[in-house]
This record gives sequence, structure tokens and C-alpha cells, in this order.
Amino acid sequence: MKLSKVTLAIIFFAIIGGCIIEATAKIKCVPKIYAFGFAASFNDSTVYFTDIQEIDSAWINDKNDFLISRDNYSYQLKNYLSGIGLEHRTCVISFALERKDVVKKYNKMKSKYVKAGNFIIKGIDKADFQFSAIKPDDYLIENNK
Repeated sequence: MKLSKVTLAIIFFAIIGGCIIEATAKIKCVPKIYAFGFAASFNDSTVYFTDIQEIDSAWINDKNDFLISRDNYSYQLKNYLSGIGLEHRTCVISFALERKDVVKKYNKMKSKYVKAGNFIIKGIDKADFQFSAIKPDDYLIENNK
């Protein structure tokens, strides 16, 4: 019985400690990030990759360099594709702070679809679609200083 109480206490303090550490993470604006978008559908075998793009003034979590509002970036791509008649796509954004890192991610992801051999891979040119920087709402910025 004592062992289970000690174990429970350790788990409790680990959870509380994790919350405190997470609460101390701040968001910061970085001058630029490099990103690409990816879109796929469960209904067909066509996948879409945007060009690698430079996005100015992106906001990230300084603890783990996690992109703030990443879902909104994905929705930008989803809305673009819906606008040209390609609805019901699952869209994601992949980014890095250094261009060489995002190129590595891009090549790795694209090569998986090329190797599978049963996908049609289409590119989305930067002239057709460009990500726009998203500033988090003022509440989030003010409460993370």
C-alpha cells in the first residue's frame, strides 16, 4: 500500500511539474521560417506539394520551436484547393527555421510518395499559392510575456 501511495505521489508531482514547465514556455516572433504545404485525399491517389516558401514574421513557441497557428496555415492551403475545385483535402504544413532543414523534410516526404509508386504527385507553384504570415491574437501574445 505504501508503494502505491509513493508511486501516486510521484506521478502527481510529475504531472504538476510538467504543467509548470509548459506554462513557462513563451511565444516569440522569428524574422522568417521556411515551409511547404502538403495535401492529400482519401478519395483519390493525387497528392499536392507546394513549393518551399519563405514566410516572414512567424510566431513560434520558444521551448520547442512549435509553430503557433499551424492549423490556420493548413487552412490557407485547404481554402486555396477548395477554390480551384479540389475539395475534401487533408492539408498540413511542415516548416523549419533553416532552409536546409525544410529541404531535407520536403525531400524525405516526397520520396516516400515517389517510392510508393501508386500516387500522382502534383506541385503547387508559388505564383499560384503563397502562405501568408499569421499573427496570434493579442491575448495570446500578452499572456505569454
